[in-house]
Amino acid sequence: MTDHIIFHIDVNSAFLSWTALTRLRQGDSLDLREIPSIIGGDMAKRHGVVLAKSIPAKAYGITTGEPVVNAFRKCPNLVSAAPDHAMYEQMSHSLMQYLSGICPDIEKVSIDECYMDYTPIASKYTSPEAAAHQIKDEVYKRFGFTVNVGISDRKVLAKMASDFKKPNLVHTLYSWEIQEKMWPMPVSSLFMCGHSSAETLHKLGILTIGELAQADLQILESHLKSHGITLWKYANGEDSAEVLPEPVKAKGIGNSTTLSADVITREEACKVLLWLAESVGKRLRTSGQLASQVCTEIKYNTFKSVSHQALLTAPTASTEIIYHNACILFDELWDGTPIRLLGIRTTKLVAEDEPIQLNLFDYIAPVSEKQKRLDAALDSIRNRYGKDSIKRGSLLDSPAHSEHWDH
Repeated sequence: MTDHIIFHIDVNSAFLSWTALTRLRQGDSLDLREIPSIIGGDMAKRHGVVLAKSIPAKAYGITTGEPVVNAFRKCPNLVSAAPDHAMYEQMSHSLMQYLSGICPDIEKVSIDECYMDYTPIASKYTSPEAAAHQIKDEVYKRFGFTVNVGISDRKVLAKMASDFKKPNLVHTLYSWEIQEKMWPMPVSSLFMCGHSSAETLHKLGILTIGELAQADLQILESHLKSHGITLWKYANGEDSAEVLPEPVKAKGIGNSTTLSADVITREEACKVLLWLAESVGKRLRTSGQLASQVCTEIKYNTFKSVSHQALLTAPTASTEIIYHNACILFDELWDGTPIRLLGIRTTKLVAEDEPIQLNLFDYIAPVSEKQKRLDAALDSIRNRYGKDSIKRGSLLDSPAHSEHWDH
């Protein structure tokens, strides 16, 4: 057996579990986890998408990402609750702080999941399985919610293992177990195999992960480009990635949000883009970096994704400049279809103190000192009192109050 073991720790239905716990602590007698329930959308209008679901809701065929109105058709007695992202951040912080106390080699990959390198703490436990059970049991005892722990000698396989039967379970998927445990699964279950990729593979007659693992690599590449090669490697358990406790130097900084209700007007979209630009600008300034390129991403409610990028006249960390260029790109992209997700990503980063070679014939409008002071003041207030402590008036009714993640 290999001496390098990786855990993937994933909160079961995080948003729903955390909302249920908070309600119970506030005196609610109903546990959302024990009834058909979801997080997401407008409870009165039944708009938006499902961000999280309970296990009883899953029994009705309700899936994450589907319109809330569809979920209510499947289960008329469904209970819906609005998301509370400030509370979710607090729950996540408490969990990660606890896990870091067990092993400092933690790589947080989202608000509700992380990788842990078991190797440095192996001598403290009789086996990886014993350690995983102890961790998940202690999480439940301390915090009141459950996690799944996936164990493997490969990162991608640990992630796959944690997605096996839920909740509150430990699963192994070592590289020598993939033929038995993973290959019989449908290709749609493979990490990074989205709806579009699965459809392409189905058209090629590839239905299971095992069939993908044994497929002709050239055919996969011709239909799915480099992503086909990645999926083939994952299907064969190939992954040399290590747990990265310290974030590597970012090649890009971005943020995107899955909207709680489809955006159908440019005004609504621009409010979301301003909120995203503030987040991205703050992260650039915090990291002491400037971006030379901005990209706007749109995912429609048809699940079609489009994106467009443009080079900036000069590198910047200004919220206003990022927002202005993101809106220009949005206008070039949007075809009027209702929008499910919006994102802004900045790339071609340079250090803020790095000399910049300018073209003699380019006129570059400098960021005003007033704007720099405003950005700095907003950053300072949010650092001290929380990211939601101050908001622009134009963002008070922004639809950007759903799941978001950083890149």
